Amino acid sequence: MSRSGDVNTPTREFPEYPDGTPDPAGPATPPAESGGRRRGLLGLAAIVGLVVVLLLSTQAAGLLPSWRNPFAQQETDRTQPPVLQSIQDLSRFVAAEGNYQVVVDLEQDRRYVPDFLLNERTLFVGVGTVEAYVDFGQIGEEAISTSEDGLSAQIELPAPQLTDADLDLDNSYVFAEERGLLNRLGEVFGGDPNRRQQVYQLAEDRIAAVARESGIAGRAEENTRKMLTGLLRSLGYEEVSVTFVTP
Repeated sequence: MSRSGDVNTPTREFPEYPDGTPDPAGPATPPAESGGRRRGLLGLAAIVGLVVVLLLSTQAAGLLPSWRNPFAQQETDRTQPPVLQSIQDLSRFVAAEGNYQVVVDLEQDRRYVPDFLLNERTLFVGVGTVEAYVDFGQIGEEAISTSEDGLSAQIELPAPQLTDADLDLDNSYVFAEERGLLNRLGEVFGGDPNRRQQVYQLAEDRIAAVARESGIAGRAEENTRKMLTGLLRSLGYEEVSVTFVTP
């Protein structure tokens, strides 16, 4: 037990913890050595700052190559050079061109299967063109006749034809796309790179069908007739007759 006289007596200082009384022997590190170390650290910091400023200045002046992010995305083009397969001489006179837009809404699902599991629906806005042309290569010598006085000419031409729809992928785009959970999993483990080819083909078929109903062939006949009439009249023919024959 503690003695009653020692209850209010402060605990004595341990030898390891000084009580604030200066050590007669002085500090362990001389003040001169501590000040020199501080001056050395300040000098090192000044040198590092100077180097950083010099690097930034040379970078801004363009004396050093630009710093690049080592994890930046890179693009590598491994496309093979084009190979010429064939050359075909054309004798077509393109007399009219139609520009069309169609919205394709294509959905593929399974009966009795919820759409959130297995469903694929695509809304595609397709923009394409169809040309109406007259094939002058089919014109024979008997298709052109002139009068004895050389003042009139009669020409028979084949009826205008329509080219296949040319889908403009730069201006066409997918407006919306819905896919079920199983469809998305299939895409992760090996999707179909040509899955949109069916949408493109359907858009081209719809544009071609609209072109046939839009009267572009009649516009091609009118433009061809105007072109030949103006050309032959400049050669001295006063009357020019252009007719179109359907093969």
